[in-house]
Amino acid sequence: MSEHTRTRTTETETESETEREETNSCPECSGTLVADSEHGETVCTECGLVVEEDSIDRGPEWRAFDSAEKDQKSRVGAPTTNMMHDKGLSTNIDWRDQDAYGNSLGSRQRQKMQRLRKWNERFRTRDSKERNLKQALGEIDRMASALGLPENVRETASVIYRRALDENLLPGRSIEGVSTASVYAAARQAGVPRSLDEVAGVSRVEKSEIARTYRYVVRELGLEVAPADPESYVPRFASELSLSEEAENRARKLLSNAKEQGVHSGKSPVGLAAAAVYAASLLTNEKTTQAAVSEVADISEVTIRNRYHELLEAEQDLAFA
Repeated sequence: MSEHTRTRTTETETESETEREETNSCPECSGTLVADSEHGETVCTECGLVVEEDSIDRGPEWRAFDSAEKDQKSRVGAPTTNMMHDKGLSTNIDWRDQDAYGNSLGSRQRQKMQRLRKWNERFRTRDSKERNLKQALGEIDRMASALGLPENVRETASVIYRRALDENLLPGRSIEGVSTASVYAAARQAGVPRSLDEVAGVSRVEKSEIARTYRYVVRELGLEVAPADPESYVPRFASELSLSEEAENRARKLLSNAKEQGVHSGKSPVGLAAAAVYAASLLTNEKTTQAAVSEVADISEVTIRNRYHELLEAEQDLAFA
């Protein structure tokens, strides 16, 4: 190799190393970049700048500790989910009459695809239990969407319903009733509770049946559902009323004082949260009306007034104590 060729090779290697160093250094402070696989981000260790986000983790979502376990868990396709009656393992045939290139199918092909869809749907729900589960999980998804609940709540509600079905708790109760009770319980377990009135508003069954079925499901399945905390309702109410973070924190302080004085005992957590938000809005000069709070919280103005006075009295008692 000639001297000139060796020089060019060395220069190329140096440029490659420089590019790698620039890629691995922060564009702001030249600090070291690290990949945060949990959040899908590339972050600078010095200044905290997020250089890249929403990176794709191409590895599996499970861990394997030896080759046998890796082979056992290996699979292709989407992950399983409890939100579908077949856990997402069966085939879905698209409703659009198009081929892979987006071209429309001919009349003979359309008829063939229609027959395949029909038989595929029949095979997916082979017995009454699967049909029951399919209907219930559809109801759970509909209600969770209407209530703005996250995916983890839907997954938990689906698991609760599956357990109720496996333990034969459905005879004598409607599918809609047990589905609604599952959503109500899952939301409380996840710390994003919805009031019974809110749940009844999106359900197809009466409020009394929801409450009765909920108590039965919780008792029979041994679910650990803590009493609803009034503070868990505050962020949602404050957000819907467009209140500031200062007002939200003030409402939390009012509820904290009420707990110290024991005022919350035996009171509706929704009513206490609504009254705290209303009081906090007045105390921080972000005045809102009782009617607006009543509409957001779905609770009467009389209840808000009563709890409002109790919360202020509790804070005054604590200040004088």
